[in-house]
Amino acid sequence: MQRGSTSMTEPLLTMRGIVKSFAGVKALDGIDLTVQPGECVGLCGENGAGKSTLMKVLSGVYPHGTWSGEIRWEGEVLKAASVRDTERAGIVIIHQELMLVPELSVAENIFLGNEITLPGGRMNYAAMYQRADELLRELNIDAINVAEPVMNYGGGHQQLIEIAKALNKRAKLLILDEPSSSLTAAETKILLDIVRDLKRRGVACVYISHKLEEVEAVCDTVTVIRDGKHVATEPMQSLNKDRIIAMMVGREIRNLFPREPHDIGDVVFEARNVTCYDVANPRRKRVDDVSFAVRRGEIVGVAGLVGAGRTETMQAIFGAYPGACTATVLLDGKPLKIRSPLDAIRAGIAMVPEDRKRHGIVPQLGVGHNITLSVLQRFAKHGRIDTAAELDTIRNEMQRLSVRAANPMLSIASLSGGNQQKAVLTKMLLTDPVVLILDEPTRGVDVGAKYEIYKLMFQLAKRGVAIVMVSSELPEVLGVSDRVLVIGEGELRGDFVNEGLTQEHILGAAIRSTRHHPNVETERASAA
Repeated sequence: MQRGSTSMTEPLLTMRGIVKSFAGVKALDGIDLTVQPGECVGLCGENGAGKSTLMKVLSGVYPHGTWSGEIRWEGEVLKAASVRDTERAGIVIIHQELMLVPELSVAENIFLGNEITLPGGRMNYAAMYQRADELLRELNIDAINVAEPVMNYGGGHQQLIEIAKALNKRAKLLILDEPSSSLTAAETKILLDIVRDLKRRGVACVYISHKLEEVEAVCDTVTVIRDGKHVATEPMQSLNKDRIIAMMVGREIRNLFPREPHDIGDVVFEARNVTCYDVANPRRKRVDDVSFAVRRGEIVGVAGLVGAGRTETMQAIFGAYPGACTATVLLDGKPLKIRSPLDAIRAGIAMVPEDRKRHGIVPQLGVGHNITLSVLQRFAKHGRIDTAAELDTIRNEMQRLSVRAANPMLSIASLSGGNQQKAVLTKMLLTDPVVLILDEPTRGVDVGAKYEIYKLMFQLAKRGVAIVMVSSELPEVLGVSDRVLVIGEGELRGDFVNEGLTQEHILGAAIRSTRHHPNVETERASAA
């Protein structure tokens, strides 16, 4: 069945009155959700609204008995004790943070926990390779060698491998949690085509995404939750993005980019001749002689295709690049010696990294201790931490950036991705930076939180903070930047004043093959 939204069809899934609490605080308060066979339901809400918690209830991460309410699956009450129980039933979740083992092959990951074996228990690799190939062909995914380690492939291919892994488990309902957060535009198109094909084959989907254009493209029905409560369930054909946003945040956001006038001063920061060598192949340059300057109170956007060298450039400046690199960094005209992120922070440079899971948080610590980690010395007195002063700062900063957590000492790993991101941003702002580098600051962040981050950026710029923002979302780059740098294949290919600048100008510079070093500091868009 292509669409399961007809009343003649018995629901594949019904969730009624789901309540889930943590430390006495209700994360879910009476949520309802219905999914028909072959239907794609968009699950929308702000970070911390309860979307991922609801899916963890459904998928057995939170077993029956740890929550109240009722789940019916194919007409029968479902009382899953574990993820294995729900997977046997045909419910498979693909988490926002991928669950692949990098060192294992593509085929071994696809069959992890469901291996095909020979008599005696040995792995039947030939059968697994053949079946893995078949699954990838069914998804129209080419150019993947199933015998190669997963780590040889980028995030986009890994996301698609996760889907193949789910289909190998004979999924009847596929839960996709922010599936395109690390995908390029081309990879996202492939993903959406796969979802459409799954619907035609009768596989139902729950699609969780902050990218509402994707929800519009593939979802038949949209369910919106806010603060753990069910707000509405409506057919997509009766909705638009503005209406979904209003239901998500409880108010209408007319202008996603709340630009505020701010004065731009003299040059405060310079990066000269940034060059980075590939970690695996030191003879290859990932970044080749990139130089740029940022003025006080200026927001500089950094655009370019995925893999262009944007993140590597920022890591080299911040002292965090894992391989060999060279860079001259100046603050107020004075050269800095930056050998580590600590050197950069002490000098007045802060950075919110692209990969918050690996480089932004310490999962074993609570939210509050993650936030104060970069300024812990402020609370040290006679060799001991002033816990009262630290807790007071934590609460104030969490309130300022609306970091949602039932308790400041709750494990940061238990927070939604967006709230983790805001916690990392809070941590770096506590260092009172002169220069703030933001690498994909709104990845996996809902539209309401994006708005708050943009407002904060403009407030910081008004205070004279120089901001460098790397983003793969061109509307975001154009919406907040005073000036745009374009990096392509490790080279600086454009430096444009954001006046009349378009996505076409940026993309044109990004794919331009000739080496481009502007003779003047900035160009108008017409020069692209």
